Amino acid sequence: MTLRLPAADGGLRAYEPRTEPLTVSPGTPLTSRTVLSAAHVVADPLADASPDSSAAVDWDATLAFRRHLWSHGLGVAEAMDTAQRGMGLDWAGAAELIRRSAAEARAVGGRIACGVGTDQLTTGTLAEIRAAYEEQLAVVEEAGAQAILMASRALAAAASGPEDYLEVYGHLLRQAAEPVVLHWLGPMFDPALQDYWGSADLDAATETFLEVIAAHPDKVDGVKISLLDAGREIALRRRLPRGVRCYTGDDFHYPELIAGDEQGFSHALLGIFDPLGPLAAEAVRVLDTGNTRGFRDLLDPTVELSRHLFQAPTRFYKTGVVLLAWLAGHQSHFTMVGGLQSARSLPHLARVYELADGLGLFPDPKLAEERMRNLLALYGVNQ
Repeated sequence: MTLRLPAADGGLRAYEPRTEPLTVSPGTPLTSRTVLSAAHVVADPLADASPDSSAAVDWDATLAFRRHLWSHGLGVAEAMDTAQRGMGLDWAGAAELIRRSAAEARAVGGRIACGVGTDQLTTGTLAEIRAAYEEQLAVVEEAGAQAILMASRALAAAASGPEDYLEVYGHLLRQAAEPVVLHWLGPMFDPALQDYWGSADLDAATETFLEVIAAHPDKVDGVKISLLDAGREIALRRRLPRGVRCYTGDDFHYPELIAGDEQGFSHALLGIFDPLGPLAAEAVRVLDTGNTRGFRDLLDPTVELSRHLFQAPTRFYKTGVVLLAWLAGHQSHFTMVGGLQSARSLPHLARVYELADGLGLFPDPKLAEERMRNLLALYGVNQ
């Protein structure tokens, strides 16, 4: 049956939903690339919580979604930006998420890496920021997970220049038990991270970032670059010490960056692989055979959806991610911690549905259509 979706002119337009999904089954382990999906959290819709409350999480549904990603051969990047760190999920909730997910990963043999930040602070001295990082690093290491050193809002506010970043990160890397992933998250994802690495000049910031890595290459498994600038990522990738990986966090250019060129390629740590998990895994299996064209044929058509999800204000991309999880049947409701389901407009969400449906992302297209009808009716759009 035809759906009436919001149109750009403020009216309604007809859309004919797809009837058949793009069937993708779990397959062999991925070999040519390390691929981590940053995963969202599922809110408890029955909790009496406000946007200012601590996050009420549906742990069963949250962990079930991680098992879904692991079943397709993807790793999970836990307690990251996609899990609403600093946008509904506080450190207490993140610590619980890390412990539960790491235990689940051990039970099913899944790969997991977890975010280490300073979100128990709003502001602080450099010593307090180091201590906050250390507390979170200890939680991740005790859980048996790999650590991802996330960018810190508190450090961005407190640092007086590049030397403060060198000191704080050097201290953390020296004491890390195992090699970590360094995460450079751009201000489009979090405006509080403007001028990270001590400079508004990205070339100067890149030099500081590389200086941190060069001083401790044995403690850096890789770097995650989330600047939405493919050329900058490629240039930085080519300057990394041997053995240090580049994990793309570029949700605009991921097919070309993962495919790579004659001088190298990026691995992946991506929020867009939350809704694209099965299709992304299938594409990488094609790449594992050396078929770059087949990989691009599968993944290139997904970029329009990703660019729509991550359009400015980029930090609200999580709303579209959770909408897709609901429409795909991975959770029973469209509710988010912090009430963030209201962060995108109905026309935006309708376009998310249309693009995902066109790709065949919904295992049960009829269920997705019914749920989309319910959402439209909630906004007063009767079919």
